[in-house]
Formats: sequence, structure tokens, C-alpha cells
Amino acid sequence: MKCFERLVLAHLKSCLPPTLDPFQFAYRQNRSTEDAISTALHSALSHLDNNNTYVRMLFIDFSSAFNTIIPSKLITKPGDLGINPSFCNWILDFLTNRPQYVRLDNLTSSTLILSTGVPQGCVLSPLLYYLFTHDCTPVHGSNTIIKFADDTTVVGLINNNDETAYREEVQHLAAWCADNNLALNTKKTKELIVDFRKTKGGTHKPICIDGTEVECVTSFKFLGVHISEDLSWALTTSTLVKKAHQRLFFLRRLRKAHLSPQILVNFYRCTIESILTNCITVWYGSCSASDRKALQRVVKTAQRITSSALPAIQTVQHKRCLRKARSIARDTSHPSHRLFALLPSGRCYRTLRSRTSRFRNSFFPSAVTLLNSAPR
Repeated sequence: MKCFERLVLAHLKSCLPPTLDPFQFAYRQNRSTEDAISTALHSALSHLDNNNTYVRMLFIDFSSAFNTIIPSKLITKPGDLGINPSFCNWILDFLTNRPQYVRLDNLTSSTLILSTGVPQGCVLSPLLYYLFTHDCTPVHGSNTIIKFADDTTVVGLINNNDETAYREEVQHLAAWCADNNLALNTKKTKELIVDFRKTKGGTHKPICIDGTEVECVTSFKFLGVHISEDLSWALTTSTLVKKAHQRLFFLRRLRKAHLSPQILVNFYRCTIESILTNCITVWYGSCSASDRKALQRVVKTAQRITSSALPAIQTVQHKRCLRKARSIARDTSHPSHRLFALLPSGRCYRTLRSRTSRFRNSFFPSAVTLLNSAPR
């Protein structure tokens, strides 16, 4: 059955247009959590580079998103994209009247017939959810809806304290969820407001969804990265350093076991460096000098333990930024591809204008600079 599901998955992917929902960053080639975070931050930072502006970011939480999909609603979405009706009917038959029971040793529960949701562990499930939410798009150009699977974030760009478009966007999203049987968990839904204005004109009025006020927080863990209201990365780096220090204990134990330096280096690269460099293209360029020193101290400690030369954190970040920038510049379907525009000479990319250092040090402006300075 898994083999058959993979064949169906490949066929379904071949039928979809490449421009389908560019802001869904899961289940697609050349997309990752780094792309989703960088895109959301670029939208916010480029807007904050202007006068009298601020940003409201709403982090949506759904209750059992995959289990509440109604198949009859789902199959209308591929049909709107030009998928063969017979194939849509097969998907409907595949998702309805599914028998399920639990067996423990010789005991078996009664059978339950399911006709909602998508099967757990099904190869098709991620793509089916992707198709189900592809029409969840912003109605106002000043807003962006960033999606990574069921993690959904609304980025509202506010000018001159006018929040009309943002509040209408949130109400439209709530109505879309109600129409599609997706339950918004307002208790776990959080909002982050980024406002660097010296005169903020009073406190920000909270957002309400279905009569429930959404909690406004000073920081939020978004796809593994802590985003703070001041857009500093102290919380992210301190969390990563703490996790890395915990794993240095195991590296010391392996050295006491007299394992070869190569094995120790491999262990470091897999279990410690992978933590220190998690989404590094997003935050390293904007983190403080003290945060960079704290990260590098972990590397120096690992070098003493392994007695081997290890790449500096900045070197790893430089390589990954170049690799990601080149992949985005080649991918015309990537939502950030337009940021890598060649000059008429065709030799260099157009530099992104920035007034503030926080925007200049973010991923996309620094990536364009790196590409222009890198050898051809």
C-alpha cells in the first residue's frame, strides 16, 4: 500500500502547477523552515525600515488540523486546480469509510468507521493537507500568510496606526477556518507586536477571534526559532548554547572511551554543530557580538576535546548563506526569487536598499552582498 501511495503522490505532484501557493513552505523541494522564517522576517523588516510603521504577527494554532479535514470539501480543491474528476473521486473513496481498531496482545477493540481527516502515517497526508489549505490566501496586499504544514502565521504591516486591513484579514481567516472545519485554538494562538517607534501613540488594542482575546507575548518560538518583540536573538542563541553544552558531556565520555578523533569529530558535527547552526542563516547576521562569542566558545571547547580543527560558526554560516542564496536565485517558483534581480550587466545582483542595520544584517540583504562578492 505504501508503494501505491507513493505512485499516487508522484502522479498528483505532476498535475499541480509550480506556482501553487508559494507561501506554503512544507512538502516542497527547495523549501525549509529557514525559508519560511526568513520570508516572514524580510516582510517585517523591510516594512519597519519606513517611518511610522509597525508589524503585528499572529501565530495561529489549530486543534488537530489533520484529523478534522472533511474529504467532501477536500476533493473540490484539486478539482478547481484542473485535477481529473475521477482522480478526485478516488481520493474521496480512499479517505472515507476507513475501519480502525486497536489491538493489544490478544485483545481487540471494537471497530470504528472514520470518514474525516487523513490517515496517520499515510504518504499522501501532507500533500492532501497542502491542497486543502492552498486557497487560504490574504485578501489585503499589506498582509502575508506564511504556512509550514499546519503552522500558520499572519504578518500584518501597519502604517500610521491604521489596522483596518490587518483586523479584516484575521476575521477573514477565522471565517475561512469555520467554512473548512478547521478549529482555531485561540488559547494557544499568540500575537507578537514589533514596534520600534519612539512615540507609539498609546497601547495596542488586542485582537479578538470569535469573541476571545488573543494573548500578546514578548517572544514566540516560531518553527524552532525564538522571535522577540525587539527582534534580538539573545534568547535563541542562549537556548542553542545551553543544548550544545549538554551534549559536550557525551563528547567527553566518548573521548574517555579512547575513540578515534574522526569519530569524535563526526559526533560533534552531527549532535553539537547541528544544534549551534539550526536556522543559522536566519539569525546569525543580526545577533550581537557577545552571542557570537558564546557560540564560538562551544566550538573551541569541542576542539580541545577532539584535538581536531573544527570550522568556525561564522564559516558555516557563510557557506550556508551562499548555498541557500544560489538555490533561491535559480528557483523561479520561490516566493523570494524576485529579491535576487540581476543588474543590466548580468554580472551582479541588485543590492537591497536598507536604512537600518537590523534590516541590512538580515538574510536577504546580506545574501545578495555575499553573492556579489563570491567568486564566479
